[in-house]
Amino acid sequence: MHIEVDDSATIDTTELSRLRWRCRRGLLENDLFVARFFERYDCALTVRHATGLQILMDLADNDLLDLLLARREPEDELASPEVIEVLAMLRTK
Repeated sequence: MHIEVDDSATIDTTELSRLRWRCRRGLLENDLFVARFFERYDCALTVRHATGLQILMDLADNDLLDLLLARREPEDELASPEVIEVLAMLRTK
């Protein structure tokens, strides 16, 4: 059975808290990008954004930093629309 999920629905405060906890990183540089992201977008984050962010958080710290600094771009399965959208949001100065 397939259940449709509205990926444009905003996430609730409990899910937002979980997502913030999940996004804690070992490198200060990554934490700075993530903190700025949440400062800007936390009230408007959607299920789609949460999905893209969780995929990025599965990366090793140095791989994530390379993406955040645009030293490289997402490739293969990492180049999903959700990841590309969230990465653009994270890179916004």
